[in-house]
Amino acid sequence: MTHAVSMFEGQGWLQICELLLAFALSALIGLERQLRGRSAGLRTQAIVGTASALFLLVSKYGFTDVLSSHVILDPSRVAAQIVSGIGFLGAGLILTRRGTVRGLTTAASVWETAAIGMAAGAGLWLLALAVTALHFVIAYGLRALTRRLPGGRDLQFQVEVVYDDGRGLLRGILSSITGNGWAVHRAEPHPADSEGTAALTLELAGENNPDTLIAALTGIDGIRSVQLLDESDLE
Repeated sequence: MTHAVSMFEGQGWLQICELLLAFALSALIGLERQLRGRSAGLRTQAIVGTASALFLLVSKYGFTDVLSSHVILDPSRVAAQIVSGIGFLGAGLILTRRGTVRGLTTAASVWETAAIGMAAGAGLWLLALAVTALHFVIAYGLRALTRRLPGGRDLQFQVEVVYDDGRGLLRGILSSITGNGWAVHRAEPHPADSEGTAALTLELAGENNPDTLIAALTGIDGIRSVQLLDESDLE
């Protein structure tokens, strides 16, 4: 009977609730990232947070069967490896293109999700809840604040414009962009296809509403489509 109880030590309803809390909180952060179209969205964040909680639980309870007077357990060792291991995942989310660094906020959110999962797995429920709440303060409150700071309003995003080739539309496209307060950082033309339509990928920067620009471009005669590819805002 004692052996049977020891087999399930650390696998009770308390630990299951800690895993579920880590899953729920990390999924909330993932949902925020998903709604913004970031690369590490709902599924990635949920996996990171839940797995981190499981690692912590394994670190706390997974070695009790080998403990004796000659074996000393250091439960912090697995936790320390989570912190360094998540760094590799975050590094893969950071992109550098033409001197612009993207994905820093997303990579930091993965690291944060791991910390929340670790806190939930360690039984520090209040801390896990507090950091999750602070994430949304950072994502929304501080985002609004930085837009009001000097030099903090610039947006960067990519847009693909598909248009009828041979109608001299490029000048009108560029005039519409600059007229709406945007600057072109990079332009990548694509050759026309068999139907006579060409495409132009633009990387733009400015502080106005991108929807206004997209509406203006769509209204130009000969423009087939305008698609927002990446509104990164350096995140």
